[in-house]
Amino acid sequence: MAKAVKTNAMRLLEAAKIPFEAIPYNYDENDLAAQHVADELGEDINMVFKTLVLRGERTGLFVCVVPGNCEVDLKKAASAAGDKKAEMIAMKELLPTTGYIRGGCSPVGMKKTLPTYFHSTATNFDTIYVSAGVRGLQLKISPTALIDFVKAEITDLVK
Repeated sequence: MAKAVKTNAMRLLEAAKIPFEAIPYNYDENDLAAQHVADELGEDINMVFKTLVLRGERTGLFVCVVPGNCEVDLKKAASAAGDKKAEMIAMKELLPTTGYIRGGCSPVGMKKTLPTYFHSTATNFDTIYVSAGVRGLQLKISPTALIDFVKAEITDLVK
């Protein structure tokens, strides 16, 4: 079980007076999949969102936040970012680029502010879950408050 630490994402949300709940869960180094997180939380996988960092051919880095059981559609993601092609960044680039590790990447509080896109189903729920910035801790938060805070666009991003 993760200690209830204060992450950078949590500090930023608190400073902005955006309500959230930090929910610890047991994580497994060998199973960082969103389905495991949803199972641990006892929540619908469609409410557990994963944060992915991509690189557009011309536009550079951007973030996609998609339901845990979905795969990002690279063409749709590239189009959202105003590009023709995009690819996931290499795992070794994640920490130096965002300040976060795989399984603990939050859409809040990355090293640099990157254009961010949420899959359209996020707003179907009163609350969604995203990483708090460490493995073993999720933020339960209003999707509209989160989307507004990170200045994200809502679009179709999945296959």
